[in-house]
Amino acid sequence: MSKKSNLKMTVLFALSVSLIVSSMTAYLLTIYYRHVCFYILEGLCDSMIAKNPDSKQAVLELLKTQDFHVTHVTSSFGYSPSNLGISDTPALWIAVFSFLAGGILFLFTFWYWHRKSDARIRALTGYLEKINTGVSGLVFESSDDEFSKLQDEIYKTVTELYQTREEALTARNNFAENLSNIAHQLKTPITSISLTVQMEKERLEATRAADIERQINRLTHLEEALLLLSRIDAGTLVFDKKPTDVFTLLSLASDNLYELFLQDGVVIDIPEMGEMNIHVDLNWTMEAVMNLMKNCMEAAGAGAAVHCSYEKNPLYVQIRIWDDGEGFAKEDLPHLFERFYRGKNAKNTGIGIGLSLSKAIIEMQNGIIRAFNLSNGGACFEIRFYKSA
Repeated sequence: MSKKSNLKMTVLFALSVSLIVSSMTAYLLTIYYRHVCFYILEGLCDSMIAKNPDSKQAVLELLKTQDFHVTHVTSSFGYSPSNLGISDTPALWIAVFSFLAGGILFLFTFWYWHRKSDARIRALTGYLEKINTGVSGLVFESSDDEFSKLQDEIYKTVTELYQTREEALTARNNFAENLSNIAHQLKTPITSISLTVQMEKERLEATRAADIERQINRLTHLEEALLLLSRIDAGTLVFDKKPTDVFTLLSLASDNLYELFLQDGVVIDIPEMGEMNIHVDLNWTMEAVMNLMKNCMEAAGAGAAVHCSYEKNPLYVQIRIWDDGEGFAKEDLPHLFERFYRGKNAKNTGIGIGLSLSKAIIEMQNGIIRAFNLSNGGACFEIRFYKSA
């Protein structure tokens, strides 16, 4: 509300209170006036009767002949202020009317103030809702009322958040661009080293050549991971989302890891639990699931088993992948999905990107992932893909 509206509210409130107070005062003064008149008349009559006892009947007859319409003069005759000829009816009606007028005006003032306040609150709430839905460039109309300070603070906070968001987006895009540049810069020396090793392979010892090729493969994997991270950070990773059966997804992921499972003697258990569809990109989601299965396989060790299960409810489809190993180290749990983080018992083959990529791929498809230890031992990954509204 503006200063003009605030002035109107103040005047209306003061007027309503004044009417109520005036009506109460008028009523109390009327009662007081009745009592004063009564006691004056009573004193006069008593004095006259005391000086001339024979005049008692005459005084009574005299009062009866006046416009008072009473039958007694003093309290000794049974009089009271209300049955004297001094009528307070007009003053009482005026007091009641003033009280009602003041009450109605007060209620109207309160209703008007509440309506204006409610409108301002709705305006502020609507502004915040638009900001939360991503509408930019909104500016408040200037006003001067009890909400002005709150409005200014909201506007300043929103402006600062926009600036912070823009700075964060700029920093993220720069980081993504730097990752991409690093990955492309790595590609040339990796290719050169690989060609050199191929040409000099006959001169090198078999073990040494194998070690070099293993490191080259790690560098190649790192380069591919950095390129993928840069696409995720830049928001250029495009998903071809289609209804995908969960059993098919898990089966294809395990098939791609078949040689690794066979090499380590690890068995994977994927029960068929009925058709359940999720709306995802099959290839990228399969890549995410493969990273989780591979992590469980490495954690469980040779000869162990990796298990899968899935179920659905009205809100989401849940997939669980777990192993029979010792579980995650307690200090690793808060950091498992951080980039380049390698756990306490991690093997030297990884670079600490797989789980972070899986998390990014799942979350970009309306899903969440968490890791925890089972009560009977073993590490477990739990994925939930929420149904679209």
